[in-house]
Amino acid sequence: MTVLKTSMRNFFAHKGRMALSAVAVVLSVAFVCGTLVFSDTMSTTFDKLFAATSADVTVSPKSAEDAGEAPRSGRPESMPASVVEAAGKAAGAKSAEGAVASPSVTVVDSDNKNLGPTNGGPTIAGNWTRNDLRSMDITAGHSPRGPTEVMIDADTADKHDLKIGDELRTIAATGDHTAKISGIAAFKVTNPGAAIVYFDTATAQRELLGATGRFTHVNVTADAGVSDTRLKANVAAAVDKAGGSAYDIRTQKESADENREAVGSFMDVMKYAMLGFAGIAFLVGIFLIINTFSMLVAQRTREIGLMRAIGSSRKQVNRSVLVEALLLGVFGSVLGVGAGIGLAVGLMKLMSGMGMELSTGDLTVAWTTPVVGMALGILVTVLAAYLPARRAGKVSPMAALRDAGTPADGRASVLRAVIGLVLTGVGGLGLYAAGQADQAKDGSLLLGGGIVLTLVGFVVIGPVLASGVVRVISVVLLRAFGPVGRMAERNALRNPRRTGATGAALMIGLALVACLSVVGSSMVASATDELDKSVGADFIVQGKGGLTTEAERALTKTPGVDHFSRYKDVGADITTPDGKVTKGAGLSATDPTYVKDLRREAVSGDVSAAYGKDAMSVGEEFADKHRLKVGDTLKVAFDDGRTGELKLAAITSDDGSLEKGAMYTAIATAQRYVPADRMPLTEMVLAEAAAGQQDKAYEALKKSLAAYPQYEVMDQTDFKQTLKDQVGQMLNMVYGLLGLAIIVAILGVVNTLALSVVERTREIGLMRAIGLSRRQLRRMIRLESVVIALFGALLGLGLGMGWGATAQKLLALEGLKVLEIPWPTIIGVFVGSAFVGLFAALVPAFRAGRMNVLNAIATE
Repeated sequence: MTVLKTSMRNFFAHKGRMALSAVAVVLSVAFVCGTLVFSDTMSTTFDKLFAATSADVTVSPKSAEDAGEAPRSGRPESMPASVVEAAGKAAGAKSAEGAVASPSVTVVDSDNKNLGPTNGGPTIAGNWTRNDLRSMDITAGHSPRGPTEVMIDADTADKHDLKIGDELRTIAATGDHTAKISGIAAFKVTNPGAAIVYFDTATAQRELLGATGRFTHVNVTADAGVSDTRLKANVAAAVDKAGGSAYDIRTQKESADENREAVGSFMDVMKYAMLGFAGIAFLVGIFLIINTFSMLVAQRTREIGLMRAIGSSRKQVNRSVLVEALLLGVFGSVLGVGAGIGLAVGLMKLMSGMGMELSTGDLTVAWTTPVVGMALGILVTVLAAYLPARRAGKVSPMAALRDAGTPADGRASVLRAVIGLVLTGVGGLGLYAAGQADQAKDGSLLLGGGIVLTLVGFVVIGPVLASGVVRVISVVLLRAFGPVGRMAERNALRNPRRTGATGAALMIGLALVACLSVVGSSMVASATDELDKSVGADFIVQGKGGLTTEAERALTKTPGVDHFSRYKDVGADITTPDGKVTKGAGLSATDPTYVKDLRREAVSGDVSAAYGKDAMSVGEEFADKHRLKVGDTLKVAFDDGRTGELKLAAITSDDGSLEKGAMYTAIATAQRYVPADRMPLTEMVLAEAAAGQQDKAYEALKKSLAAYPQYEVMDQTDFKQTLKDQVGQMLNMVYGLLGLAIIVAILGVVNTLALSVVERTREIGLMRAIGLSRRQLRRMIRLESVVIALFGALLGLGLGMGWGATAQKLLALEGLKVLEIPWPTIIGVFVGSAFVGLFAALVPAFRAGRMNVLNAIATE
C-alpha cells in the first residue's frame, strides 16, 4: 500500500512531465483500436448487405466467375429458363424467379460522364426482381416496364444529381443501350459504394446476355417452416432431375459467406497493413517512455536515495516506478480506446468522401477491441519502463548526498557498443547476402532479417554513434553560433544514451520513408527504362473490363494509324510432354504485330512463327522447367473452350519485367477453340501511327473513343506518367500512415528537451545569472533540438537507403534493374528534420526562457 501511495504521489506530482508519454500511448492505442473498429464496421456493413441481397436458395452455373469478378468475355455465364421452372417445382419452394446480373458494364449520363464508383467498387446492371425488395425500396417513380426505362440506386442518383426522366447509356459487351430513368431505389442497408441499374427482364437478357430466355442465377424462396438447408436439397434434386447437374446451389448463408470471402482478402490486407503501422508507432513510443522514466529516475536520484536510506528495499523502489508506468499505461490506453473509436468514425467519413459509403449506424465495437487496446498499451508501457525501474532499484542510500539529476550512464558501455556492432555487422551481412541471391524468394527472407538486425543494431549502438555524429553535425552547423552553439553541442553529448534513444525514435520512421522512396523511384525508373527498350508502339489503349466490340470497331476506323495490335487474355491449362499440367497458365492471344510493338526477342525459334496455325510461344523459364524445345507439342485446354494441340514455335527471353514469362498464340488460333460468345474481350490495344502522323493519330484515337469514357488513350509519355502517379499515390498513403510514428518521435524530442530543461534548472539559472540572455538560452535549446533531429535523420536516411538499394537488387531479379536514389526527397526530408527539431523545441525553449533566475538557482 505504501508503494502504491508513493507511486500515486509521484505520478500526479510529475503529471506534466508524463503528459507527452501519455500522448504517445494514446496515439498508438488509438491507431490499433481505430483500425479494429473500422475493419469490424466494414465487415458488419458487408455482412448486412450480403444477407439482405441473398435469396433463401440461389442456383447459378458452376462455371460462373467468382463473386464480384467480371467475366473476361463481358457476358456472364447463364442458364436456360427451364432451370427456373424446375427449381420452382421443388418441394418446399414458395417461388422461383430468374435473375440477370452483370458487373461488366459502364453507365454514363447524357454528358457522357461515367457514373461508376471512383473507389474501385463495381457497376452492376440487372433485372428488377421480387428478391430485390429485400434490400431496396423504390423511393421515386416506378420499376422499369420496357426497353426505354431504367431504374438507378439512390446513392448514385444523389452523387450525380440524377432525376426521373434523365437519360442514361449502358455500355456492355453486347452493345450500347439508351433509356430514361423511370425510378430511383434506395438501399435498406448501407451500400458500400456500388452503382446499380435495373432493367425489365427482357431488356436485361437482350442487352446484358445477348440472348432471350436465359438467366445468370435463380432466386428460390422457401415456404414457411422450410429450412434453407432442406430447400437446397430439394432444389438440387429437382434441377438434377431436369438434366441440370452443372449448377451450384447455395443457401443464403453460403451465398453470403462466398461474397464475404471475395471482399475479405482486401479488408484483411488493409487491416493488417494499418496494424503494422500501429506497431511501428508503438515501437517509437517505447523510446519516448524509456527516455521519460530514465530522466525522471535521474532527477529523483536524491529522493530515491533518501527512500533507500529510511528503509525502502530495491524491490519496493522498482515496483514504485513500475506502478507509475502502469498508471500511465492505464490512463493513456483508456483515452486511446476512446480516441480510436473517434478515429474509426473519421476514417468512415473519409471513405465516404472517396465514394465508399459507410454508415455510423453500423459502427461496430467488439468487446475484444478495448481489451486488445488496453492490454497492448499497458504491456508496452510497463515493459518500456522496466529498465529505468531496474536502474532506480540500484540507487544506493549514498545517492542522497549527491546532486539530483546526475546521470549514472553518461557514457555508453563497452558491452553495449560490442553488441550493437555485432548486430549491425550480422544485419549488414544479411543485406549483402540478399543482394547476391539468385532467387527473389530466398533473398526476401535475408532482406527481412537484415532489416531487423541492422535496425536493432543501430538502436543499440545509437549512444556510441551519437558522440561522433553529433560532433560532426556541430562542426558543420553549430560552430557558426559561437558559445551558444558549443553549449548546445555539449548538452546533446551530455547523455549519449538519451540522445541515441531520442534520435532512434525519429530514425525508425525516416528509415522506412527512405527505403520506400528508393524502392518506389527505382520501380518507376526501371519501368520507364523497360518501356523505352521494349515498347515500339506509339500508343496504348486500355480500360477497366476490356474493350467492347463497338468500342473496338470505332477504334479500328481511326485514320492516321498504321496498324493495331490487340491483346486478349484467353487463359488455359497446359499439359507439357513431361505429363505435367500447369493450371491457369497465362496464355495471351494477340495479333502478329504485337511482338513488333512489344519487341519480344526469341532465344530459340522465331516469334513470328508462333502466330502460325495451331502454334504458340512460351517463356524461357517455363521452357527450362519443363525441358521444352522448339517443335514440341503442347496440349492446351482453353478456358471456356475446347482442348487443342499447339506446336511450340518459339521460346521468348525472360530478360526484363514487361510481359515476363508470357505465352503467346494468334487470336485466329484462339478463335478456333473458343466460341465467339465466350471469346475474351480485348484488354489492351497497341497502336502504331503512320509515318509523320503521330500527333494527328493521337487526337484521332481520342476522338474515336470519346463516347467511351472508361477507356484511355495514352502515348508513351502519358503511360510513364500514369505509372509514376500510381506509385506516388501508394507512397503518399504509406507516408501518411508513417506520419503517426514520426509524430510520436517528435513528441519524444519535445519530451526529452522539456525534461532536460527541468533537469538543468539550476544550471540554467546560473547561466542566466552570469549574463546569458533569454534569447541566447532559447537559441541554445533550439540548436540542441535541431542536432538531435538531424542525428536521427542522418541515421534513418542512411539506413533506409541501404535497405532500399538491397530491395532493388531483388527487384532486379524480376526485371526492375534500375536503381534510382530520389535525392530531392532525401534532401528534403533531411532539411525538414531540422525544422522538426526547431518546432519540437518551441515550448521547452519558451518555458526555459521564462524561468525566474533566483528561483532556478535555488532549485535543489
